[in-house]
Amino acid sequence: MKYLAAAPAAFALLSTAAYAGGIDRSGQSIAPLFETGNYAEFSIGRVSPDVSGTALGASSGDMLASYLQVGAAYKRDLSDRVSFALIYDQPYGADVDYPTGTGYAFAGSTAELNTQALSAIVRYKFDGGYSVHGGLRAQTLEAEVGIPARSYTANGKRDEGYGYLIGAAYEKPEIALRVALTYYSEIEHKIDTTEVVGSTINSTTTVDTPQAVNLDFQTGIAEDTLLFGGVRWVDWSSFHISPIAYVGAIGSPLVSYENDAITYTLGVGRKLNESWSVSAALSYEKHQDAFFTNLGPADGRTGLTLGAKYTKDNMVISGGVNYTMVGDAKTVVNSVPLFTSSFKDNSSIGAGIKIGFYF
Repeated sequence: MKYLAAAPAAFALLSTAAYAGGIDRSGQSIAPLFETGNYAEFSIGRVSPDVSGTALGASSGDMLASYLQVGAAYKRDLSDRVSFALIYDQPYGADVDYPTGTGYAFAGSTAELNTQALSAIVRYKFDGGYSVHGGLRAQTLEAEVGIPARSYTANGKRDEGYGYLIGAAYEKPEIALRVALTYYSEIEHKIDTTEVVGSTINSTTTVDTPQAVNLDFQTGIAEDTLLFGGVRWVDWSSFHISPIAYVGAIGSPLVSYENDAITYTLGVGRKLNESWSVSAALSYEKHQDAFFTNLGPADGRTGLTLGAKYTKDNMVISGGVNYTMVGDAKTVVNSVPLFTSSFKDNSSIGAGIKIGFYF
């Protein structure tokens, strides 16, 4: 149990690391499902990106707004073998806000995408440390965009969609070992959309948030010391947002990605005493050297998260700070003739806190 007391405090913030692949934000963690006994938590974080680029001699200015990330979970043991969890997260999002008056081709452009998801998960434990888990996910998605350079605006009303997750895990408590593999299905949304591009067009835009796989692990490597990490794959190459009027006028999706994203995380947690533990974690996504949309100009990332955790009776408070170097990216400003922009030397800073209770 001394290993477990040094649990990765940095995970309280890793979900708020800005600029994961595509529009990924929460990482879809199911960590509360593996907490001991009955448990509830609430987390909140704030991310402040600083992302800008240049094209044809003009600077875009900082084109991303700061945002809040909220999460909550409730886990309960139904028997010695069966447990249940409800997990709320905001899995995907975007907050684009190009300044006006810069001379940049997309000056004044804005875009906002918000999602909320609730997962109901059941876990069954077998003998020998093996378990399986699975559940249903309900998710809402809404979006709006304005691009003055294209004389284009669109508003997508909130839509609700459903998917599932399924996985398995192996644990060896005496060395704090856990390996968990989880698959998340895509979720289809059919969004009532109002577009204005010369005239007003009402239509339905189909958006499928992508399938994903998480592989998470932790193990004790010394007394009161824990090694932890994970690998997350997201099928971004199959994701696109293609409103009918925009595609008809421009000839390409509003948002799309050439490649999938794989995020690697590795960290160490250390228990200092009965009340305090600390952790540090590195995260990495490979640079793809591909063209990106002006609504999401980032190609890979490298991040560092430092965390601390305080335990008092049945209460646990953990928090941390994250610094992420956002990968340099290229975007297409005009396809004919071909003008491109360059986004370089960008970063984001985030901070978050999580409060948990065992009961």
